[in-house]
Amino acid sequence: SEISEDAPSGTVVALLHVQDWDSGANGEVRCSLDGDVPFRLEKSFEDYYRVVTSRELDREEVSEYNVTVRAADGGSPSLRSSAVVALRVLDVNDN
Repeated sequence: SEISEDAPSGTVVALLHVQDWDSGANGEVRCSLDGDVPFRLEKSFEDYYRVVTSRELDREEVSEYNVTVRAADGGSPSLRSSAVVALRVLDVNDN
């Protein structure tokens, strides 16, 4: 995916659907982002999440992000999975 470096905070960069077929606590999924990235996760509807910008981006500082999304269910032991969202920051003439 690509995002312009002048995209305002709160811009949606990815939509995710997480699913666990178990019932009860075993089927409840928690998601998080790894590392210090300028993005955050927002739950949008039931099992859907969106990755949004949490601050301004600067392509001259970082031109690409590999954002790792981790999911874990409520079972014991907890089952875990992860996915990487690759984002390329597009340049805007800031002069």
